Amino acid sequence: MKKFVLFITSVISLTASAQNCSELFISEYVEGWSNNKALEIYNPTGNPIDLSGYFVARYSNGATTATVANAIQLTGTVAAHDVYVAVLDKQDPLGTGQEAPIWDSLQARADGFYCPVYNTSNSFYWNGNDAIMLAKGTLPATATTLINATNVPGFAIVDLFGKIGENPANETGTSSGNDGAWSTQFPYSTGLGVLVTKDHSMIRKSTILKGATANPSFFNPMLEYDTIPPVIVRLDANGDTLFGTSGNPILDGNWASLGVHDCSCNPAAVAEHEAISLSVYPNPSNGIVNIRNKGNIRKIQVLNSLGQQVYVQANITSKTLITLDLSDFSGVYMIRMTDANGLQIIRKVILR
Repeated sequence: MKKFVLFITSVISLTASAQNCSELFISEYVEGWSNNKALEIYNPTGNPIDLSGYFVARYSNGATTATVANAIQLTGTVAAHDVYVAVLDKQDPLGTGQEAPIWDSLQARADGFYCPVYNTSNSFYWNGNDAIMLAKGTLPATATTLINATNVPGFAIVDLFGKIGENPANETGTSSGNDGAWSTQFPYSTGLGVLVTKDHSMIRKSTILKGATANPSFFNPMLEYDTIPPVIVRLDANGDTLFGTSGNPILDGNWASLGVHDCSCNPAAVAEHEAISLSVYPNPSNGIVNIRNKGNIRKIQVLNSLGQQVYVQANITSKTLITLDLSDFSGVYMIRMTDANGLQIIRKVILR
């Protein structure tokens, strides 16, 4: 226990709180079925950022330390006010078990693939009970080297998902395995409430302007994130469920939100909000969506993750509050609003 306390103290001393909109942070976490794992990383600044100076590390099953084998150096560049989608590299369509391929719909949203061989780097093989760290620094070559300020040049935590040193319980209250997850009910790690960090995607709220740079006393996943299931039922043009030859509903990956992040750090997004204000409450919403129209909205379309229109309202004359009843839908949807001048603004909404 003493070692753990010292570790956390060293983390805090190394990571002074970042200024708002000044550093990368995790904007979406995907812990889907099988190998469907992904991180979306958002650049809240006005300049492109080279990702080669950053890495992702996994603290597995309540571990208080991680080694280079638990981490991976990132590559590529993320543009200003844009995102980079990093996905587990399992693309062999013939793979089975631990080598099972990620879904095509997730592959299509990737900007980069990571960790194809578990024994080389297991950073992206997280379950819902693993803490994930996004950090600055250059990883050394030796796999057994501990990740800390002494061993990693330029080391600084820029964001944490979960709580390092904690192995949250499963639905039965057991935390001895890897099937647990953080939940919606305090203290968020004992299996009470709904487990939301496994078999779910977690989407950072648009009001969050920086990452978590210190290990929390309690990790409340709903404080900064919204949550959605990783799959949705495929619908036809009329919004009815489609069934396969086996008689079961056809499922699609619920990745509609990957690749775009709405954040108040983006001046363009703020300007759009001033023109057309979209209020969704609660978020995730139970289906009632209110749009406060400061402009002249003439048409509203709701699109599912496949880009299919599932709802439309045209010839709108109201210039104040517009209420949509979307209680028949669940998952991530895009609301596309068109004003009298043809300007289109899209907002993401999470429906339950």
